[in-house]
Amino acid sequence: MPSGPVFLVSDVHLGAVPRETEEAFRRWLLHVRESGSRLIINGDLFDFWFEYASVVFARHVRVLALLADLVESGIPVLVMGGNHDWWGGDFLRKDIGVDFRQEPVRIRVKGRSVLVAHGDGLGAGDLGYRMLRVFLRARLTRWVFRWIHPDLGARLADRVSGTRDQLESGAASPNQGRTAFLSGWATERLKQDPTLDIVALGHGHEPMVTEVAPGRFYVNSGDWVLHRSFVTIDDSGRPELHEWTG
Repeated sequence: MPSGPVFLVSDVHLGAVPRETEEAFRRWLLHVRESGSRLIINGDLFDFWFEYASVVFARHVRVLALLADLVESGIPVLVMGGNHDWWGGDFLRKDIGVDFRQEPVRIRVKGRSVLVAHGDGLGAGDLGYRMLRVFLRARLTRWVFRWIHPDLGARLADRVSGTRDQLESGAASPNQGRTAFLSGWATERLKQDPTLDIVALGHGHEPMVTEVAPGRFYVNSGDWVLHRSFVTIDDSGRPELHEWTG
C-alpha cells in the first residue's frame, strides 16, 4: 500500500455543481493518487446516482475513470452511499473497484479506530425524512424506478435535489440545525465508546474538525458545493482540515 496521508471528502454533488468544480475535483483526485495512501468518500459524491443494468451516466465518466485508476494504482477507495447516491452496487464495486458501502462502517485508519457514516438518518430525529428514506430505499421502489428512462429519472432527481438552490443562495445557513445535530451525535458516540477515536461524517456541508477529548475527534469533511474542503489523517493519527485551491 502506498505511503502518505489518508484523504477524506464528502458531498461533492457531481452533476449539480458547476463544471469548474468538477474539473477542480478531478485535479484533486490526481493529487490524491500522487500523495495519498487511501481515499474515503463519505457520501454524496454524486448529486444523483442509480445503477441500471446497462447504463452509466455519461456526465460522470471522467470521475469514474479516475477512481478506477486510483484503485489500479494501489490506493484503496472507500465510497459511502449518501442520501443522494445510496443506490450504488456492483458497477461501482466490480467495474470501478471501490469498496462501496451503504451502511456506517468502522475501520482502522493510521492506527486509529474510525466510524465512517454519511450522516443522514442518524439518531431518532427527523421522523419525516426517516420515513421517506425507508420508502426510497425499498426493494419495490428501486424496481419501479429502474423502469423509468435514465434521462427522466435524472431529471426528476435534479428537481427534488435542493443542491442547486444552495448554490444559488451561496450560503449553508439552511443546514445549521443539521450541523448541530451531527456534531452532537458524534460527540455522544465518542463519549459512549472509549475505544472509538474518530467519528467521520458528511451531510452537513460544514467542514469541521473538533477535538472532543484529548486525541479523539469529530470530523466533518464539509462539501464541494461551497467549500471544496477535505480532511487528511497522517501517520500521527490526527485529522487536519484543508481547502483545495488547485
